[in-house]
Amino acid sequence: MKILFFVTHNKNKFDEAKVIAEQYKIDLQWLNIEYEEIQADSIEEIARESCNKILEKKPYLKNKRFFLEDAGLFIDSLNDFPGPYSAYVFRTIGNNGILSLMKNKRKRDAYFKSVVALYTKGHVKLFEGITRGKITKEIRGNKGFGFDPIFLPEESEQTFGEINISTKNKFSHRFKSVNRLLSSL
Repeated sequence: MKILFFVTHNKNKFDEAKVIAEQYKIDLQWLNIEYEEIQADSIEEIARESCNKILEKKPYLKNKRFFLEDAGLFIDSLNDFPGPYSAYVFRTIGNNGILSLMKNKRKRDAYFKSVVALYTKGHVKLFEGITRGKITKEIRGNKGFGFDPIFLPEESEQTFGEINISTKNKFSHRFKSVNRLLSSL
């Protein structure tokens, strides 16, 4: 069985990825490593640079294969806000803050974008996943994490906050990017 390391602070992200990895018979190991994440206008740039920050902090990983994932919620009517600043925006204004910003918006189209950065043999390769949907008018569900309870994917009548991991993994942005990574190994 292949071993692959997933660097993340977010246990929910790890749990979602572990379910996917099991389908590929990959032993996914969780590495909870503190590192400084850069601020940038692109989640691709953040993901790529985060690999370098991790290697600076933990040089022994230069001989290992690991990946990390960065994701963002992009809302069309808010000019793709919060985008790469999603974690900060969630910590500061949360779901209620986004709903407040969307209060008078008729167009509620949005998408989640996930970028996985795989480090192996001195190289970083990126894998992307996008799930389109809409921002709801109220918080719906208490499953998932982050903006899940206000995001209604096109493929569902329930928000990510109303469905379990196995259902979410059928079409989520993270499933798409992690699946692309794992199928490339």
